[in-house]
Amino acid sequence: MSVTIGRILENGPRPTLPAPNGPLRVGIGGPVGSGKTALVERLCRHLRDTHDIAAITNDIYTKEDSEFLTRAGALDPARIMGVETGGCPHTAIREDASINLAAVADMIGRFPGLEVLFIESGGDNLAATFSPELADLTIYVIDVSAGDKIPRKGGPGITKSDLLVINKIDLAPLVGADLSVMDRDARRMRGRRPFIFTNLKAEEGVKEVADFILREGGVRA
Repeated sequence: MSVTIGRILENGPRPTLPAPNGPLRVGIGGPVGSGKTALVERLCRHLRDTHDIAAITNDIYTKEDSEFLTRAGALDPARIMGVETGGCPHTAIREDASINLAAVADMIGRFPGLEVLFIESGGDNLAATFSPELADLTIYVIDVSAGDKIPRKGGPGITKSDLLVINKIDLAPLVGADLSVMDRDARRMRGRRPFIFTNLKAEEGVKEVADFILREGGVRA
């Protein structure tokens, strides 16, 4: 089986998300080290010259991810906010999202013209998912270094996210992961929901993910 890299792969047509009130809030989740922060950084760089954007990151006890984005120059520092959840990462994005909802309100207050607001969750397990109050569109990031069995393990992030990103495809030969197996299992687990293979380090797939966000979120291209 051949695998298409850097293109959104779908099994069928999907409805377009209605345009939200205020900025489109894009929730980005996934296990520790899968590439969530790298995706946020690349998306910010790709969109910052054409769209009004900002980013909120979640960590348990630090603001490491927001500091990384600031050091990397992804956005003006005022447009990057770190949230210390102080507990289980998925609680702050699902069961009690109040700390993140407050951060969203703060960011909108700073920048009333925001079009897209990225909300990165802390690294979590396959059961993590965003509250619909917090995120309009959800992206779940996994990587091939965890093995080609990950898509078939399921979980809400893999089966229900609006877009599944399978990252670090360059490592597949080094860890013995078969991308064709991941392709097959992702199609089986997700049905019509799309997914994409990426190498964010080399920026493969970044434009396609950005285009997906704008299109599905009803944001001007």
